[in-house]
Amino acid sequence: MDANSTEPSPQAVSKQSKRPNLLKILGPGLITGASDDDPSGIATYSQVGAQFGYSMGWVMLFSWPLMCAIQEISARIGRVTGQGVAGNLKRHYPVGVVYGVVSLLVVANVINIGADLGAMGAALKLLIGGPALIYVALFGLASVLLEVFSQYSRYVSVLKWLTLSLFAYVGVAFVVHIPWGTVGYNLVVPHITFDGPYITAVVAVLGTTISPYLFFWQAEEEVEEVKERPQAKPLKRAPEQAKPEFQRIQWDTYIGMLISNVVALFIILTTAATLNAHGVTDIQTSSQAAEALRPIAGPFAFFIFALGIIGTGLLALPVLAGSSAYALGETFGWPVGLSRTAGRAKAFYGAIAVATLLGIGLNFSPIDPIKALFWSAVINGVVAVPVMALMMHLSSHRPAMGEFRLQIGLKIVGWLATLVMVAAAIGLFATW
Repeated sequence: MDANSTEPSPQAVSKQSKRPNLLKILGPGLITGASDDDPSGIATYSQVGAQFGYSMGWVMLFSWPLMCAIQEISARIGRVTGQGVAGNLKRHYPVGVVYGVVSLLVVANVINIGADLGAMGAALKLLIGGPALIYVALFGLASVLLEVFSQYSRYVSVLKWLTLSLFAYVGVAFVVHIPWGTVGYNLVVPHITFDGPYITAVVAVLGTTISPYLFFWQAEEEVEEVKERPQAKPLKRAPEQAKPEFQRIQWDTYIGMLISNVVALFIILTTAATLNAHGVTDIQTSSQAAEALRPIAGPFAFFIFALGIIGTGLLALPVLAGSSAYALGETFGWPVGLSRTAGRAKAFYGAIAVATLLGIGLNFSPIDPIKALFWSAVINGVVAVPVMALMMHLSSHRPAMGEFRLQIGLKIVGWLATLVMVAAAIGLFATW
């Protein structure tokens, strides 16, 4: 090489590629994992901690590798094919199967959006007073406007910053007294009872942790990343990009899911150490959990817990509405993508608006979406089963994935995750 050349040597390039910059690679996986701890999830984890104490912490440890596997598979589908889950299902499976899966996803998402909005409105009312329903409408409308009119790269940056709201729950845990020896024991030695409430709670936790909307969202965000990066192409067309891209996906996914599950565990621990320890075992919503914390753990814990509900809700709403719009758009052949302007993807953004408005409407209807928080997680747990089974088949299907079909290790863990969700759903119906 010429001495005056500024081109880096191959050795320098090689060294740089082996040291991933976490701030740059954290994206779809981080946002997906953080959105998993939405107000619906907070309510579920609070109920579990209040009702069962520390005895169900093992579920978060057990579910982490399963969650990592299924989310990595989702991301690989998007990155390899350049299409999301729904688009790939449409290409390789009967249309009736696709319509059924997408319909279940959209119904579950709308219920989840309504429940999350209700929890956010109730939390803000606890903090400042005023009409909760007005707050519900304002939160929903603000989410739609940001998702429709924000530049994609700027909007993703906002979502990344909102993930910091999750650490409110880690902070709350250190305000209260937690017997860490008991926590550690219950993490590695599960105490399982085969009765209706316990099985229902396990399904709800798994349904909150391994949710269908997360699969669709992370796959689509990988597609968006390809569109946003000039040199990036679907890996079926550019296999030379595969190694660094799969490494990035693994780092992004594993860290994002780890943060998600650690935060969920801390919510369980906080409510176990406060509510369960003081005999408060009947918690129906996340805002009830926040309110119950005030006399037991003090105003600071109450404030942080309630504020976290709003922050996580602002992160989860666009993911829930967006995953529905992506699935519908790919099913019906609409132009899709948050990187597109509203004028170039009218039906896609219309679907985001309609899903959010339906969620708002649930709060004004006789149906009480606040009480539906726990059951929305159960619904997600049941809906996840057919979606995961199809994804596992798809990701091992040569016409879809080409040379990037799943390797044996990821395939085993992915199918294990699917079987766990099947067993949980069967257990739920068997104990009713």
